[in-house]
Amino acid sequence: MANPSDARKRPSDIKKKSKNEKPVIVKGGTDLSFLFIVLVLLAFGIVTMFSASYALALDETGDGFYYFKRQLVFAIAGVVVMIFISFFDYHHFQKRIIAFGVFAVSFVLVALVPFVGETYGGTDIRRGLKIGPLPQFQPTEIMKFAIIILFSYMIAVNYKKMSKYTYGVLPFIIILLPVLFFIYLEPHYSCMFLVGLIGIVLIFVGGAKIWHLVVTGLVGATGLMGFLYIRSLNGGGGSTFTNRIQAWIDPFNSPIDTWQTKQSLIAIGSGGIFGLGLGNSRQKYLYLPESHNDFIFPIICEELGFIGGMLVIFLFIAFIFRGFYIASKAPDKFGMLVCVGITFQIGLQAILNIAVATNAMPNTGISLPFFSYGGTALMMQLAEVGIILNISRQSISEDKG
Repeated sequence: MANPSDARKRPSDIKKKSKNEKPVIVKGGTDLSFLFIVLVLLAFGIVTMFSASYALALDETGDGFYYFKRQLVFAIAGVVVMIFISFFDYHHFQKRIIAFGVFAVSFVLVALVPFVGETYGGTDIRRGLKIGPLPQFQPTEIMKFAIIILFSYMIAVNYKKMSKYTYGVLPFIIILLPVLFFIYLEPHYSCMFLVGLIGIVLIFVGGAKIWHLVVTGLVGATGLMGFLYIRSLNGGGGSTFTNRIQAWIDPFNSPIDTWQTKQSLIAIGSGGIFGLGLGNSRQKYLYLPESHNDFIFPIICEELGFIGGMLVIFLFIAFIFRGFYIASKAPDKFGMLVCVGITFQIGLQAILNIAVATNAMPNTGISLPFFSYGGTALMMQLAEVGIILNISRQSISEDKG
């Protein structure tokens, strides 16, 4: 196994152009464009979350500012953490004990959730974990980061062997399967999908052969379909899965309750081009469940119209493009992979949330980064942004001297 420090000392994508023109690693240039995009997303998210949560907070607690005040505290703390981490050399995460240690702790926490986790929304679904005096948090949010760090470390150490199945695919599948299993037990299907895709993208970018991934994917899909079929025979999750597909195709004539989806579509449609005005949503008055969380995007569209919805989409597109640009300038493979993983995680999560809200994909719980209520998610997202900013401070530049 190669020395992990070698991945930093000899980045394969740096080549001398001439005797008088060579790339060097320059420190100190924080990507202000990326930082600006993130701060706009955060500020926009805080304002719209307050508007979307006011009626629910007033009904549940008697204080319309309840969710807003809590989210604001997490946002301020998250920005402080982001700034601190932006000056913390990301190469510290490239140590074996750190990469595997973060994953091990995250795995234990995720494994505990199905058995001792806090129930969600008055159902048997378990998403949060409460440990002693600590506030409730969602271990899956930490697991997303842990997978990115561990996979990036493993690829950076073994990148010359990634074309071999035993190095490029198999070890990662062995790590992913138990993680996805415990997330399935919560159950949290959208998170399974997200974590699985993050892993696959990192493996692909890391140099694994496409046909290795395709064959493994086909085997996995066949096994999953077989599992769902067997469960459907016993009236288990398979039938629920089938009903969800039918509800997605026609939510207004569905075998299961699709109130959330219908109200979401009504909210988006009623906003028109310019919306009803900030704070003037009607659906947030207890018509649309989770209006401050998973379904905050329809409230944005209702209040700010098509223009507001497209602004949110544009901001996330800008986030993705700038994040990948920073990854392309990273000084080593580990930094590039971490940057790609974080950017892909936040970008894909935004795409999936908007797709669910617009009924472009079946309804499954997934939050909108920087907008949806949730302290764990917001803190982790801002901490991850701090890592990307630190990578940008060590970006590759051209020294023509």
